[in-house]
Amino acid sequence: MIKFITESTEYLQSKGFDKPEVGIILGTGLGKLIGHIDIIAEASYNHIPNFPTATVEFHKGKLIYGNLGGKKVVVMQGRFHVYEGYTLQDVTFPVRIMEKLGIKTLLVSNASGAINLNFKKGELMLIDDHINLQGGSPLAFKGVSDLGERFTDMSEPYSAEINAKIESIANSENIKLHKGVYASVVGPQLETRAEYRMLKIIGADAVGMSTVPEIIVANHLGLKAAAVSVLTDECDPDNLKPVDIAEIIAMAGKAEPEMIKLFTGLIEQL
Repeated sequence: MIKFITESTEYLQSKGFDKPEVGIILGTGLGKLIGHIDIIAEASYNHIPNFPTATVEFHKGKLIYGNLGGKKVVVMQGRFHVYEGYTLQDVTFPVRIMEKLGIKTLLVSNASGAINLNFKKGELMLIDDHINLQGGSPLAFKGVSDLGERFTDMSEPYSAEINAKIESIANSENIKLHKGVYASVVGPQLETRAEYRMLKIIGADAVGMSTVPEIIVANHLGLKAAAVSVLTDECDPDNLKPVDIAEIIAMAGKAEPEMIKLFTGLIEQL
């Protein structure tokens, strides 16, 4: 793992990726932040040594480096998921590369379904805590203690300091921002009515298929982390309709400008 991380990092440094301060992972249908970045360098995933390749059609496959909000940022335009056949170590490998390049803060976005029926599609949820239902840990491998503390503390997986800043920006920009618990499942199938009821019982406000592995590794590496969910559908088990993926992507795009305001406003304050 250390050899792979070194090879990938050195390749990106040779391409001009120089000491970014903030790493950003863009979720499903959430790629327009790239248009706000003054791009200095970019690298396709399939050119980066040891990097996985995005296989989901609405996920691009590029790592982008540039200026945003007066800071150097490195952005994953397209992320990896366990449901694509990757291991949890594959999914989180880019976080380790971004940390090696120099980031101190990781910001994550995702598209998710609202379990809390007070939350509506098209709104945003700041993740305050999570429930890992992916059946494993990205830290469960031999040699993990060479990269950080094996028994990583998760009492505050999402930085309270950063979350307070995001909430303040939402308030000043008049953006409706819920706060809640995100449950991460494997997918790629959507949940059954019984599964939605279970998720509500165990305390989830939203459900998705990403984010938690990356946040666990961010904490393992001592990074400050924050994540925002774009709520793309409402998961009411008593009124469940067949899922329309095109509608989910469209809803993510509709809510995306507000998420961009939150992230750019935050980066200016870091």
